[in-house]
Amino acid sequence: MITHIARRDVFQAIADPNRRAIISLLSQNKLTLNGVAEHFTISRPAISKHIKLLEECGLVLIEQKGRERYCEVKLEKLNEVSDWIEQYRQFWETRLDALEVYLEELQSKKALKRSLDKKKKKKGKKHGRKK
Repeated sequence: MITHIARRDVFQAIADPNRRAIISLLSQNKLTLNGVAEHFTISRPAISKHIKLLEECGLVLIEQKGRERYCEVKLEKLNEVSDWIEQYRQFWETRLDALEVYLEELQSKKALKRSLDKKKKKKGKKHGRKK
């Protein structure tokens, strides 16, 4: 029997807008679970589930202080996303630079053709020919 282990990663964490909002909120300061929940219209259990996933992904650290649980964001994990995006940024920059060169060549050819066409027209007018 094949079992699938749910692997949590930073991409899964940032896939949800509520989790991205929680990350943003916690980037400003540590908050209790209730403190986080106060900023959202979704239920407290839903907030807890989001924070649990963020903790499993390594983006949030939960620290127990007395009866309260404080949440602290660990933004270093977002470097995984940045590194992954960087690969594609470099790929697309190379492609777009090549496209720019190609378009400049096309424009130069068109400008040269227009210039030659104008010279032909002038030459034709001098000899009394109509085009």
